[in-house]
Amino acid sequence: MRICFYAPFKPLGHPHPSGDLIIATGLYDFLVARGHQVMIASNLRSRWIYWKPWLFPRIIKEFITTAARIRDFSPDLWLTYHSYYKAPDLLGPSLCQRFNLPYCIFQGIYSSKQRRSLRGFPGFFLNRRALLQAVQLFTNRLQDQKNLLRLLPEDRLSYIGPGIFPEQFSYAEEAKALMRRQWQTGNEPVLLSAAMFRPDVKTRGLLWLITALGKLADQGIPFKLVIAGDGSERQAIVTLAQKLLPDRVLFVGRLKRKEMFRFYSGGDLFVFPGIRESLGMVFLEAQSCGLPVVAFDNGGIPEVVVQGETALLTAPFDEDAFIDAVRTLLLNPSIRKEMGNAAATYVRTHHDLHNNYLKLEQILIKHAQTT
Repeated sequence: MRICFYAPFKPLGHPHPSGDLIIATGLYDFLVARGHQVMIASNLRSRWIYWKPWLFPRIIKEFITTAARIRDFSPDLWLTYHSYYKAPDLLGPSLCQRFNLPYCIFQGIYSSKQRRSLRGFPGFFLNRRALLQAVQLFTNRLQDQKNLLRLLPEDRLSYIGPGIFPEQFSYAEEAKALMRRQWQTGNEPVLLSAAMFRPDVKTRGLLWLITALGKLADQGIPFKLVIAGDGSERQAIVTLAQKLLPDRVLFVGRLKRKEMFRFYSGGDLFVFPGIRESLGMVFLEAQSCGLPVVAFDNGGIPEVVVQGETALLTAPFDEDAFIDAVRTLLLNPSIRKEMGNAAATYVRTHHDLHNNYLKLEQILIKHAQTT
């Protein structure tokens, strides 16, 4: 197939990493690896663009430029990654009508409450237009699928299980030994956490985690906490850690994704609340490397772990339950190991994108062949 690929929320190659960027890049890489010719249709980022009138001339220019690319490329279909009210696809619907192309969306989101929001209502209607035009819409979240069914017929929706490429996240014994030497953890169990230090729920989750683990430390239970990530809120996080977990926390900074398997291999348990987490790629990555998880039972986290088998999920902000879950796994190495082994198997069985994206590919081929 010849595919026009567009990511209006965060274009491929964007300097700020996120789960959305990881998913978009993985989808693009999968299609290329399968032998399809994939052209990035545009790098226009549409996040809140409808409230930025000074950018309107760029939208027109990008429309004209992208139309020229389409004429030269002669695609079989258009695939947009992630259209929703904050970043609706402003190019795909009109261009696909103009060139008679099948229009498909991966991870479209329908939030009807935004029609009553002063800030979000323009994006709601622009995004609704794109969703209604899509001949096929793919989603990797069950809640999103449920919301989309209020707008679209079931035969135009396909659920594609979220996942990773497991070979990129495999436990490495030599990496574990290396990390433990670098971290100087000795024989103490190692808790891992990872997030961008942004002024949002990521930082809020880390601050909450450090506070909870501070109370666990007061009980005299040995552990070290190693945190990967960086960002504008670093100082606030470090300050709290120094106050509540002196000599127990190590910050290793932002790590390249291709090196994250070493980080995960060095730990015994992955802990991160995941406040309103959409999917939580870190939970899949950690499990793939053989780590059990402790997190909140909210958002998309229950879709990427198995409660009681690969993870212990607690009610959001239930500090006592969260501390008890971490303590249980810290004090029971055999349970920890059993859950970690189950986690690695679970990811490879249910969340391997090499398998999950085959369904998407087959559906795209079907639509491409109808033009």
